[in-house]
Amino acid sequence: MGLTTTEEPDLRDAEGDLTSFAQHTQFTTITDKENHTMSEQIFIFDTTLRDAEQTPGAALNLEEKLEIAKHLAKLNVDIIEAGFPISSPGDFDAVKRIADEVTGPEICALSRIIEKDITAAWGAIKDAPKPRIHTFVGTSDIHIVGITRSDREAILKRAVDAVAYAKSLCAGHPGAKVEFSPMDATRTEPSYLYEVVEATINAGATIINIPDTVGYAIPAEFGQLIADIFANVPNIDQAVISVHCHNDLGLAVANSIAAIKSGARQVECTVNGLGERAGNTALEEIVMAIRTRQDHFTDVHTAINTVEICPISRRVSRTMGIPIQPNKAIVGANAFAHSSGIHQDGVIKQRDTFEIMAPEEVGLKESQIILSPRSGRNALRHRLHALGYDVTPEQLNQIYERFIEVADKKKEIHDADLEAIMADEVRSIPEVFQLEYIQVVSGTKISPTTTVGVRTENGVVEEASTGDGPVDAAYKAIDRVAKIPLVLTDYSIRSVTEGKDAIGEVTIKVQDNGHTMIGHGASTDIIEASAKAYIDAINKVVHLRYEA
Repeated sequence: MGLTTTEEPDLRDAEGDLTSFAQHTQFTTITDKENHTMSEQIFIFDTTLRDAEQTPGAALNLEEKLEIAKHLAKLNVDIIEAGFPISSPGDFDAVKRIADEVTGPEICALSRIIEKDITAAWGAIKDAPKPRIHTFVGTSDIHIVGITRSDREAILKRAVDAVAYAKSLCAGHPGAKVEFSPMDATRTEPSYLYEVVEATINAGATIINIPDTVGYAIPAEFGQLIADIFANVPNIDQAVISVHCHNDLGLAVANSIAAIKSGARQVECTVNGLGERAGNTALEEIVMAIRTRQDHFTDVHTAINTVEICPISRRVSRTMGIPIQPNKAIVGANAFAHSSGIHQDGVIKQRDTFEIMAPEEVGLKESQIILSPRSGRNALRHRLHALGYDVTPEQLNQIYERFIEVADKKKEIHDADLEAIMADEVRSIPEVFQLEYIQVVSGTKISPTTTVGVRTENGVVEEASTGDGPVDAAYKAIDRVAKIPLVLTDYSIRSVTEGKDAIGEVTIKVQDNGHTMIGHGASTDIIEASAKAYIDAINKVVHLRYEA
């Protein structure tokens, strides 16, 4: 590029001790008053708007990018990589709008080691209070030969020139920084990687990012690479070491953690772990790993406002149109959901038996007790209590039997299902008649026939009848058992919940000597629900006659 580098201030005093580097790199520390230990900040570099937007089908318009950027600021990320300005006029405009309107985080723009890229990047972010140019080039032989069709010596010179040019643009801005990434670092020959890192630091980069571009590294290997960079690059103390891990082997978070343990102090990540191919380090996972395992991460912390984790996760998912897998750590629908009876019982008694973090920490209201066939009585009683029902042990046993019957037919029992079950099972009057079973034969070319078994004070009585339809036939069969002629004046049915397996709730009105009685019945089988509603009405008629 033919541009000279700018001089960096001497960061050491006469004795060679580091005196001003903490201020120079914006390292922050906190003091643990109880243990008197120092904790360094792990800077969270969010690249959702750049790397995650490269996820197939995840294109965002300018306003959507701006909304996400503002929410990232609310999340309190340290750096927002807003985009790749040279890639299109639209991306340039989006980065510029974010730089102009979003306050708090540093605003970073990506560029190749090409002068026009760097110029465009600076043009988009120069008015931000804290702008950062991030330039990169592949340094593995695979990339040098396969992409740039060059050699190591030429790439080294171009990288140094690019960093120096970026540094010169930043010279008049006190808050500006330059970051350099040797792309495909984990497949770069180590001695060459050390040489590139040292030279780009000398050229003015104060953040060196070590990318595992194709998700190739294993945690122990990646942690050792970071340690080796610290051991073999003489001027490494003049830069913050960052890591950018991809998830091709499912190890992005694990590799980032290994890098932190070896001295990396910036992690590049995305909301929901989105990104090229299998994605990137998931922001929510790395942040909550550090927060939850402070016994392991005794010397580091992040400044993330964790209560915004689930809200930003849902915003990104909704805006990009990419669903979150239910079993996704931290933000998945099942992350704080419990369906096993043993787990439910444990969480109800003491949350940390089966939860290592509180849902409130990441912006959720509470854990979910998912009522299913695997749920026990304690979980059912807990949910009923939350709905306002306090039941006796005898009632609980009765409700539980019905609950299991319904749960075997449905994947999940919702509150509305429980309300229907409660209305169906817990009666305020004695049940003279109870439906034991019902069988229906029906079709387009046969007369509908319904057989019912009704429990009475003399045992189970079975009757059968035909009718205009299976419900009419059921009611006629029940009439033969109860021998109480009623006039049906209204019949309605509604779905309690959504889905083909939803509970149907039947409400009927009957007339008996001028009195109107209402009967309710609920079941996943609407014929059974209809029969239960009719028997409920009959029981109310019997009760009224007895009281009279």
